Amino acid sequence: MLAGIPVGDLVFLAISLVAAGAITGLLAGVFGVGGGAVIVPILYEVFRVIGVPEDVRMPLCVGTSLAVIIPTSIRSFNAHRAKGMVDMSILKIWAVPVVLGVIAGSYIARFAPADLFKIIFVIVAIFSALRLLFASDRWQLGTEMPGKVLMTIYGGVIGVLSALMGIGGGQLSSLFMTFYGRPIHQAVATSSGLGVLISIPGALGFIYAGWPKLDVLPPLSLGYVSLIGFILFIPTSIWTAPIGARLAHRLSKRKLEVVFGLFLLLVAARFIWSLVV
Repeated sequence: MLAGIPVGDLVFLAISLVAAGAITGLLAGVFGVGGGAVIVPILYEVFRVIGVPEDVRMPLCVGTSLAVIIPTSIRSFNAHRAKGMVDMSILKIWAVPVVLGVIAGSYIARFAPADLFKIIFVIVAIFSALRLLFASDRWQLGTEMPGKVLMTIYGGVIGVLSALMGIGGGQLSSLFMTFYGRPIHQAVATSSGLGVLISIPGALGFIYAGWPKLDVLPPLSLGYVSLIGFILFIPTSIWTAPIGARLAHRLSKRKLEVVFGLFLLLVAARFIWSLVV
């Protein structure tokens, strides 16, 4: 036993997190996301099995996800930038409002009920998936990116929602960019750059948010960040992220949209199930 956790549960935790890290890195590269849409539901199941209380389980998953996203996002972004597909001008406009949005979202997390995280996850995932699967290029707000004021507002919203969902912002920013006519490959590549801007302040914010709950959190937790989850995810996720990036650039635009859409629906279905059962 380690701090009250049976050896069998620790073995299950270690194997699950190492395998999930490999899948997370692959998807981070393919979709230009930090992998949070995979990390959060997997951690939810793992923490459920080892008996983490329901009222802290979801924010612990979100905070740990944001911490894990730090290295995977850096790796994914570097791989996409090497392909010459990242639009740095968009990232420069979004940098400050995204970080401020993440700080606001992290503060909300200190007081929000656990189901709020799931509900936001489901709404954004379903909307994104429907757009990718059925609307294709017909759902557009314009053919050019909007002005700096509107871009700043969008950046703040992306930061808040990403912090509450435990994602690197790729899912939201990719959706936004395709609304304004950007090709999915460029949207995915550029969105990978938001991961670091979101994950570092987000992880620090969730450490702060979870500090008063240390007495009910599992061992080796730093606020709402599980150090076990963070350490075991990192090696395989970093290794597989460049593989995913190379795969993304081999897929056609439509195939990438369909795969991403189906993936998001799967994640949404899992959290709907947890809300109603």
